[in-house]
Amino acid sequence: MKKWTLNSWRNYPVKHIPKYEDENKLNMVLKKVSSFPPLVFAGETRSLKKSLAQVVEGKAFLLQAGDCAESFAEFHPDNIRDTFKVILQMALILTFSATLPVVKVGRIAGQFSKPRSSPIEIKDGKELPSYLGDNINGIEFSEKARKP
Repeated sequence: MKKWTLNSWRNYPVKHIPKYEDENKLNMVLKKVSSFPPLVFAGETRSLKKSLAQVVEGKAFLLQAGDCAESFAEFHPDNIRDTFKVILQMALILTFSATLPVVKVGRIAGQFSKPRSSPIEIKDGKELPSYLGDNINGIEFSEKARKP
């Protein structure tokens, strides 16, 4: 296995990176984001690795659930609570039916950017960049909204 580093992903070809017009502004945002505390702490990662090892050995069941794509407009505490509620309900059913512990992994608050099969969309003969998720551009089919 190759050694992972914070920037090792930059050594591989990428297909779904938007083209930002203002590289200075992009670098400013990247610098700011890199100063934030981690979203997941090392202990949580180690705990998940141990739990996933149990799944691999057939001693636990993996339940991954959540939306494939999220929008900022629908991101609300009630939606998050309801998603957790459904995940816990599914886990309860699986625990009793599989008679195994259930490792729960939520796809939550991270599906705001999505790759597309094509970098462009064409509607009524007009060509614009594809919608890549609220984190990148807008869903409205207009030049302004589709600009990253």
